[in-house]
Amino acid sequence: MTLVAEREAPARAPHPLRAEAVRGFAPAAGAAVLLTTGVLLAGSSARWQGAWAETATEVHGSLLIAVPLAAAAGCWQGGRERRRRTEELWGTVVRAPLARFLASALPVAAWVALGHLLAAGLALLATWPYARGDRPHLAQLPGDAVALAAAVLLGHVVGRAVATRLAAPLLAMAGYVGLGIATTGHAGAMLQLNPSYRVLAEVRPVWWQPVAMAVWTGGLALAAVLGYAARRRVTALLPLAAAVAAGVLLVQSADGLWRPDPLARRQVCDTSTTPAVCVNARYAGMLPQVTEALSGVTGRLRGVRGLPARWEDRAGRPHEDEAALPAITPLGWSAVRGRLTDPRQFAWEAVAGLRGDCADERPAGRVLLADDAVEDYLAPLPARQHFDDIQAHGDAADRAGLRERRAARARLAGMGERQRRDWLSAYFAARGRCDAKGVPAL
Repeated sequence: MTLVAEREAPARAPHPLRAEAVRGFAPAAGAAVLLTTGVLLAGSSARWQGAWAETATEVHGSLLIAVPLAAAAGCWQGGRERRRRTEELWGTVVRAPLARFLASALPVAAWVALGHLLAAGLALLATWPYARGDRPHLAQLPGDAVALAAAVLLGHVVGRAVATRLAAPLLAMAGYVGLGIATTGHAGAMLQLNPSYRVLAEVRPVWWQPVAMAVWTGGLALAAVLGYAARRRVTALLPLAAAVAAGVLLVQSADGLWRPDPLARRQVCDTSTTPAVCVNARYAGMLPQVTEALSGVTGRLRGVRGLPARWEDRAGRPHEDEAALPAITPLGWSAVRGRLTDPRQFAWEAVAGLRGDCADERPAGRVLLADDAVEDYLAPLPARQHFDDIQAHGDAADRAGLRERRAARARLAGMGERQRRDWLSAYFAARGRCDAKGVPAL
C-alpha cells in the first residue's frame, strides 16, 4: 500500500485587531489609564470610600485626567508609522485606509475604556465593606467609557495629521486645560458638554443624559475618523449631525439634566431618644453610631422641655421644631469610611444646633455665659481645656472672663436635678424663640 503524506494546512495569520490588542502599545495604554485613575482615587479615598454616590462622583471626576491621557495615547499610536518610517509601505497594501486606521486605533480605545472600567470596579469593591446605605450608582459608567474611547480616536486623527513627536504631550496639556476651563462656573453651555463635569453627589443624571453624552462624544470622534480616513468623506455628516443634535439637547436641557437623589430627601430616625435622632437615608447604616455619639447629650436632656422634636440631616435650614444635625458630608471630615471621625466633636456641634438659628442675634454676655455652661454640661468641647489654658495665661480681661465662665459652669453642674431640668427647659425655650432676654441667668 502506498502511503500518501498529507500536506499540512498553512497556519492562518492572526487578525490585525487581535495582534494589536494582544501585543504592542494598546495594553500599555489601558494599564496607564488604570494606574492613573487608581492613584487619583486612592489619594482621595477618604472623600468617597464609604458612600456609593460619592464613589460614583469621584470616579466620574477622574475623567478630567483620564480623557487627556486617552487622547495622548491615541495621538502617540497615530504617529507610530511616521516614527517607524513605514508610511509608504502601508500605502501599498490592499486594505482600505479606514480599515488600517481602525485596526490601529480600536485596540487602544478598547483597552483605555477597559482600564477605566477596571478602576471603577476596584473603587466599587473598596466602597462595598464601608457603605452605610444607598446602592451602587452605575448610570454614568457606559458614557464615561465611550468618552474615553472617543478621546483615543480623536487623538489618533491628530497623531496621523500632525507630524511631530510633541503632538501627544501637547494634546494632553490642551485637553486638560480645555476640560478645566469647561468645568468652571463661567463655562456656560460648555458645562453641559463637558464629559468630565462632576456634579454633587446629592443629584443623579436623568436616564437619557449618559446616552446623549455618549452620542455627543462618540459622534464627534466618528465624524473625525470618517472625515480623515473614509473613501466617501460625506459619510462623516451622519455622525456629525447626531453629535450636534445630542449637544443641542444637552445645552437646551441645562439644569434638567439632573434630578435630586430621592434618598437625599428621606430621613431615617431613632425615636427612642428626646430629641429624636435622624440621619439622611443615604447613610442609614450610620444611625446607630450617631445615636451612640449623642447618647450622653440625650441622657442629660431627659425630662427637659422646650427642645426641638428631632435632629435632622438635610440640606438647608432645619424645619420648625427641628435642629440641624452636624454634617456627615462632605466625607473626609466628620465621617471617613462609614465611621465618625470624632464623636465628641460631633456631640458638641449637635448641642450648638439645639439653640436654633438666630441669624441677626447679637447675644449679650449673660447669654454667652449660659451657652458656654450648657455646652460644657451636655458635651464639652474636646479642645476646651486647651483654650482655657491659653486664656489663663492671657491679660487681665481674659483671666477675668475665664473665671466668670468657670463659675457659671460650676453653678449649672451643681444644681439639683429638678432645678437644673427647669433651668434647661427655660433656656431652650428662650433660645428656640431667639429670645435673648428670656434666657435665665446663672
